[in-house]
Amino acid sequence: MKGKLNIYYDEEGDLLEIGVGTHREGTFRNLGKGVFERIDTQTKEVIGIAIHGFRKRAHDLKDTPLSLPVTVELLK
Repeated sequence: MKGKLNIYYDEEGDLLEIGVGTHREGTFRNLGKGVFERIDTQTKEVIGIAIHGFRKRAHDLKDTPLSLPVTVELLK
């Protein structure tokens, strides 16, 4: 995954979504505990993650260990 990092938070639904690159059609795969990976419909590539109940997690300051098949590349 390469491209611009996009972060979106839906306050009403308490959903944080993080994606890379331009928006593409995708589906979500449940990883458990309210965490989902977004999969590109055509390429089957992971293009983002979503966390349901983000506000509560941030408020409770609980760690949620995840092993995602995502590599983030930071460029200057």
